[in-house]
Amino acid sequence: METEGIKYTGSKKLIIPYILELIKTLNVKTVLDGFSGTTRVSQALKKDGYTVFSNDASTWSKVFAECYLINRKPPSYYLPIISHLNKLKGKYGWFSENYGGKPNGGSSVQGDGKKRIWQIHNTMKLDAIREEIENIAKNEIEKSVLLTSLMLAMDKVDSTLGHQVSYLREWAPRAYSTMKMEVPKLIIDDKDHKVFQKDIFKLIKNIKVDLAYYDPPYGSSNEKMPPSRVRYASYYHIWKTICLNDKPNLVGVSNRREDASDTISSSVFEEFRKTEDGKYIVSKAIKKLIDNTNAKYVILSYSNEGRSTYNEIIEMFDDLKLKYDVLEIDYKKNVMAGMVWTKEWLNGAAENNQRNIEYLFFISRDKAEKFIPIISFKKQKEFDFRTCVSA
Repeated sequence: METEGIKYTGSKKLIIPYILELIKTLNVKTVLDGFSGTTRVSQALKKDGYTVFSNDASTWSKVFAECYLINRKPPSYYLPIISHLNKLKGKYGWFSENYGGKPNGGSSVQGDGKKRIWQIHNTMKLDAIREEIENIAKNEIEKSVLLTSLMLAMDKVDSTLGHQVSYLREWAPRAYSTMKMEVPKLIIDDKDHKVFQKDIFKLIKNIKVDLAYYDPPYGSSNEKMPPSRVRYASYYHIWKTICLNDKPNLVGVSNRREDASDTISSSVFEEFRKTEDGKYIVSKAIKKLIDNTNAKYVILSYSNEGRSTYNEIIEMFDDLKLKYDVLEIDYKKNVMAGMVWTKEWLNGAAENNQRNIEYLFFISRDKAEKFIPIISFKKQKEFDFRTCVSA
C-alpha cells in the first residue's frame, strides 16, 4: 500500500502489509495509532477503511496527521495554491541564515566552520514559501496540507543520513536539485478520524478503540551510545521549526532548537536508565501502557535494538495474564544504521553485530474473545510471510 513521508528512523513502511493482514483477521473498525510519527501506518489504516485516531507528541507529526486524516478537500483544490508557491522568488531569511549553505566546490562546511543541511537556493525558497503559507492558508487543516507538501519537498533535497543531528561534510547529490512542492497523496473519505498531540498515558484514559497499534520511540540498547542522541526531538527539530515558524534559540553545531538539546528530558520510552532490579525503566512504561489501554486488541511494534529486551516484554505480558503471540520480521537496516558517533560506539556496534529484527506482539485483552495465534493465522491466510519466523 502506497504511503508517503519524510526519511525517518524506525519507519514502518516495510512492515505495513503485515500489520494490515493481522488486523484483517479481527472484527475491528476503530484503530489508535498511538505514536504515529510520519503517519505512514495511519495513512494505510485509513486507506484500508478503518476509522483512525492518530497521536504523537511531535508538532510536525500532528501536521502530517491533519493533512492525511482530516483534510477533505480534493487535490484539485490545492494544485493552483501549490503552483503559486512554487513560482515564488526566493528570499534570504531566517532559515537561509541558519540552515542554508553555498556549494563551496562540494563541501557543505561554511565560513563559520559549520556544515549545512540545505543549499542556499533551497532555503531561500523555503523562506519565501513559509512566509506566504502564513498569509494564504484559510484554516489550520489547509495550512497542514501545505506544510506537509513543503516538508516533503525539503526532505528530498537535504544533505543528511536521514536525521537532523549531523549533516554530511560533502553535499549529497540531491542537495543541488531545486525543491519543488507537490500535492500530497491525499486520502478523502467521510469517516470521523481524530488527531491528537497528547501524552499517551493521558490520552488512553479517555479513549476507547477496537485496536491500538503502538510503535513507541526507543533508544539504542548499546550502552556506549550517547542516550541524548536517540531522541526524536533532536532527530527532526527543523520540521518542528518549519511548522511553528517560531525562530527559536539554536544550539550546537547543527543549530538544533534549544528545546531539542541534550539537556531536555526525553520521552520515558527513550529512557536509557535501569531500575534497581536491573531492568530498563522503559519496560515498566510499556507494561503500564499495555495494561491501561482500553481496547480489545493491541499490536506492539518493537525492535531488538530497543532498550527493553524481548524477554522483558514477554515477561510483562505473562505478569498481566494476557493472551499473545509474536511475529518476527527480519529486514535490512535502514539508512540510520550508518550513524557513527564515537569510536566506542562503532566498536560496540561491531561487537553486537546482529540481525535487525522487528517484533510484532499481537495481544488480546478480551478474555471472552477466542484468540487466534499468529501461527494459525499464517496457515489460514494466503500471505507472503517468507521473511517472517514465528517466535
